[in-house]
Amino acid sequence: MRRRLPVLGLVAMLAAPATAWAADPLSICLDEDRPPLSAHHRGKPDSGFDVLLAQAIADRMGRPLKIQWFESKLDEDSSPQLEANALLSDGRCSLIGGYALTVDSLVKPGVKTARLPDFTGATRDDRRRRVALGELAPTRPYVYAPMTVVLGPKARDRKIGDIGDLAGFRLAVESGSLGDAILMNFDKGRLIDNITHLVPGRDDLLGALDRGDYDATLIDLARFDAYRAAHSDTAIAASGYYYPIGANRGYVGLASDAALVDAVSKALANLAAEGKIAEFGKQAGLTYLPPHEPAILGDVWIRIIQR
Repeated sequence: MRRRLPVLGLVAMLAAPATAWAADPLSICLDEDRPPLSAHHRGKPDSGFDVLLAQAIADRMGRPLKIQWFESKLDEDSSPQLEANALLSDGRCSLIGGYALTVDSLVKPGVKTARLPDFTGATRDDRRRRVALGELAPTRPYVYAPMTVVLGPKARDRKIGDIGDLAGFRLAVESGSLGDAILMNFDKGRLIDNITHLVPGRDDLLGALDRGDYDATLIDLARFDAYRAAHSDTAIAASGYYYPIGANRGYVGLASDAALVDAVSKALANLAAEGKIAEFGKQAGLTYLPPHEPAILGDVWIRIIQR
């Protein structure tokens, strides 16, 4: 028995690191107010497509899930790319979920530091300091997030097959948004005189459309899903038209954590093959569309202007 004890002790020591790694939480940052993708509100259970997907990935990897909730402000001064990089570089999480996979969003930052967005557990010092930024690396995409035309009560029965079909409509769009760029640049500005710009974060775009103040808008499909879920009696309607230039969403981590990014990509591939990701979309009330090629969208602004 005495001769076996050192051997058993050595085995336990060698096994300890693997056990510790398996117990290490998979930390994922998610936006606290982006239903039906992700939602975190006091007194209510966490919910959303990205919450379901994150849990499934953690389960596949044999690790507990830890969600770091953060708040992304919808305004012209915010930079989702820099905020995401700051969260990762500060070690608040290992992955950011629901990240738009575009060339512009994945380039090396043009600045060395950035401020953190507001996040659960943030202190006064966290809100003041700047974080040294790293380089980002994406996983494979898991959902396609197109822009869609949403119609107001007076136009809900109109057929929309192209942006040009919006000629003569009273259009509303949020200033500085992708929808703004698309509508303003369409056919050398043919729609400009019909466009009203609203301030993101201050004006209620879909509420104004619902009241009949405007006839149509161009927004992210998931935002329409969220509004429809919260307003069962809404008079606005989906046109069924998706703008042909859209971005996939996936996870993004630091390039220095390539092993994790690769492992998550493999888990996503397996979940997609089993139809699980589409199921999560249905459960969350998301109009799920599988990823499109190219996996990472090129220079979206040039493509919009050229159209």
